[in-house]
Amino acid sequence: MGETRTRTIGAAERRARLGVRHRLAGSARAGSAEEVAGSLVALHGTDPASVFLAVGARLAGKAGPVADVERALYEERSLVRMHGMRHTVFVFPAALAPAVQASTTDPAALRERATLIQHLAAGSDFDAAWLAETERLVLAELAVRGEATGAELGRAVPALRSTYLYGKGTRQEGVQSVASRVLRVLGMEGRIVRGRPLGTWTSSQFRWALPGDPRPGDPRSGLTSGMPSGPSSGLPAALDPATARAELIRRWLRACGPATEADLKWWTGWKVTDVRGALAAVGALPVTLDEGTGFVLPDDLAPVTERAAEPEPWAALLPALDPTAMGWQARDWYLDPGHRAALYDRSGNIGPTVWWDGRIVGGWAQRPDGEIAHRLLTDVGAAAGRAIGAEAERLAGWIGDVRVTPRFRTPLERELSA
Repeated sequence: MGETRTRTIGAAERRARLGVRHRLAGSARAGSAEEVAGSLVALHGTDPASVFLAVGARLAGKAGPVADVERALYEERSLVRMHGMRHTVFVFPAALAPAVQASTTDPAALRERATLIQHLAAGSDFDAAWLAETERLVLAELAVRGEATGAELGRAVPALRSTYLYGKGTRQEGVQSVASRVLRVLGMEGRIVRGRPLGTWTSSQFRWALPGDPRPGDPRSGLTSGMPSGPSSGLPAALDPATARAELIRRWLRACGPATEADLKWWTGWKVTDVRGALAAVGALPVTLDEGTGFVLPDDLAPVTERAAEPEPWAALLPALDPTAMGWQARDWYLDPGHRAALYDRSGNIGPTVWWDGRIVGGWAQRPDGEIAHRLLTDVGAAAGRAIGAEAERLAGWIGDVRVTPRFRTPLERELSA
């Protein structure tokens, strides 16, 4: 018998998949924030504005995403903001929150709590018992108030205003506040949840609340939007870590496959053994990529042209830390390596980007007067330039009077915004 050869998926086909699956091609745009988040698996939430900008780039029509995203996050709770991969805050579909919690957030929360207790012991007189009592007081205060910011909780619970010496005897030595660390641990454990922020949709000063009665968006509730946990939902109320990892990998490969093992390890932050176990659990099949061996789901081998017509050329202005731009560790198939220095900061965070038909071709920024300025780093032709300009006008139209400055500034963004 002859040797079975794996299918090759080239960069052009990967870019075609991207346009459809990430809701970027005009004909593939979504009708709601939930559709966008479901297609992307997760929206990067470290910078609150990025969530709205990422959804806005993918919604059909010219209307902005603000009311739709706020409805989903704060009223229906069909989307949930929580710590996920790489200790980073993301916005997930509520149906996926239990899998993220069990596969990724719970292990990180255990480490976070242990580290906090260690730091308190080394830099103060506080111990695990003091921490437990402080947390009890915070939870009791939220039970009375309903919701509160960190500053409000600090005024009500004096222990939260305590400080400790971090990194004693090292170059990093300094005094740190207890409040942010305590609230972070409680949030990662799902004992408190982030609510509506103060100010506009660009604000990062969130109110905190108790999860309360199980409802969509509570990471430990196991509930989907409008569906109970258990067999009817597709996700049980309590997932074991291996099952949770398989579920998250299945969703991610559906959105972002093909991808290499290195891509998956980077995106999830898991150990390589956990990545391999999840790939085996979903029956992922190997394919050949420019970077080496990649993986797709068993029913995802057919070329794009056999599934549906290839998407039309498309333009997009995506925000800093957009899930498409940050979806893979190996990015040469959609980003010219020569453009990295202009588009990334020193920590590897990508800034606002301009896309044409599956490639990053430039960057953009908002100027103080509200203008959306962009610069192309690649010659894409007149027609593409007009399409990109139209996207810039659409973005400026729904942003209106709000001013957006990325949390992580990149060289090109700084230059354009000046």
